[in-house]
Amino acid sequence: MFENLTERLSRTVHQLRGKGRLTEDGIRATLREVRIALLEADVALPVVQTFIAEVREKALGQEVLKSLTPGQAMVKLVHDELVQIMGVQNEALDLRAQPPVAVLMAGLQGSGKTTTTAKLARLLIEQEKKRVMVVSCDVYRPAAIEQLKTLAGQVGAIFQPSSVDQKPADIAREALAEARRQMCDIVLVDTAGRLHIDDSMMAEIRDIHAVINPHETLFVVDAMTGQDAANTAAAFNEALPLTGIVLTKTDGDARGGAALSVRHITGKPVKFLGSGEKTDALQPFHPERVASRILGMGDVLSLVEEVHRKVDQEEAEKLVGKIRRGKGFNLEDFKAQLLQMENMGGLGGLVDKLPGMSNIPDQVKSQVGDRQTRQMIAIINSMTPHERRFPDMIRGSRKKRIANGSGTQIQAVNRLLKQHNQMQRMMKKMGKGGMAKMMRKMGSMQGQMPGGKFPGGKMPF
Repeated sequence: MFENLTERLSRTVHQLRGKGRLTEDGIRATLREVRIALLEADVALPVVQTFIAEVREKALGQEVLKSLTPGQAMVKLVHDELVQIMGVQNEALDLRAQPPVAVLMAGLQGSGKTTTTAKLARLLIEQEKKRVMVVSCDVYRPAAIEQLKTLAGQVGAIFQPSSVDQKPADIAREALAEARRQMCDIVLVDTAGRLHIDDSMMAEIRDIHAVINPHETLFVVDAMTGQDAANTAAAFNEALPLTGIVLTKTDGDARGGAALSVRHITGKPVKFLGSGEKTDALQPFHPERVASRILGMGDVLSLVEEVHRKVDQEEAEKLVGKIRRGKGFNLEDFKAQLLQMENMGGLGGLVDKLPGMSNIPDQVKSQVGDRQTRQMIAIINSMTPHERRFPDMIRGSRKKRIANGSGTQIQAVNRLLKQHNQMQRMMKKMGKGGMAKMMRKMGSMQGQMPGGKFPGGKMPF
């Protein structure tokens, strides 16, 4: 998400950073570039106009022109205005009500409501430790009820059965009563979507709303629809008292216009971002972190949270203990690390959150592929347990057998063994107390990389 906007704004911001003095003409030229970048990202025109007007007013005042580092001050103004327009801070679900707390999911057909319902259930179960029930009021779409039943089983939510011959309002009423009986904390009500906004759809969802009186009414919208996402949300907001927005399919949206437009147009906060089909692919929307990512500053806080949540801490501690005892780092350990990385969304997902990655050329970023990670796992799987424990024994005919077994070339096997050897040496240094030295070395790497490139133009893994 935001790839196009990040690339353009990062280029503009980079030009500003080196300037010791910024003139009024320079500010106007910069804002012209920012305006074009926002419009190309499909941000709604009223939002762009407000954004540029606010930044111009502050920039042409005393904040930038009299600053000792006007370039950096201008970057901060753009960052702060991005945060302001997206909602300042994350607004979490308001669950402060007598259980069961009803949450109504609304939106157009194809926006991803059912999948998002399951994702939200998983997030509430795993992170908030809530007892969650899900129910489908979609009596029109074939297999919608079965889909939610399957997803509920995957995420550990209680599924309330419903059928196509029931009225949606009756389904919702029964689900709320059953949630009380089963002492659930939250009941998520998935509703039917339509291909367009129509009167019958709005009447039906208003009936459901009246029956369950939800504490939260979330509008689920496809981020790839750009400005239409904000306009549709505004139309729904007139018919229903929305409390928040969930942007879905953000992994397929390179522009990011919806995220920047929807809060300004509807006045409702974006509460979650959904990306991908997996049930763990839902994250709270933090405007400040998103603004930092847009300007190529990375999102280290989200990265740390993701590591803490998804990395198996027990396995990590075992590996550290093993290395400290001088037991080495074999290919079984290497495979475990690759699987942990996949569990966190792969290298591509990690790279987006690292500061300064917008300066890395696209051809270098393209080397950071999850396909390569999967290939390495396949190569290790083609080895015998003995070979994984003692990689030094892998030579000639063994390499050929492993390459054939994994559907790769001998060169790929050699590359994997070389990477493992490098990691083994690094782990050995860490085991001998060389961690501090390694961190100092990494800190000095940036100065040794002209233009943000890694030595040899390759990524260091």
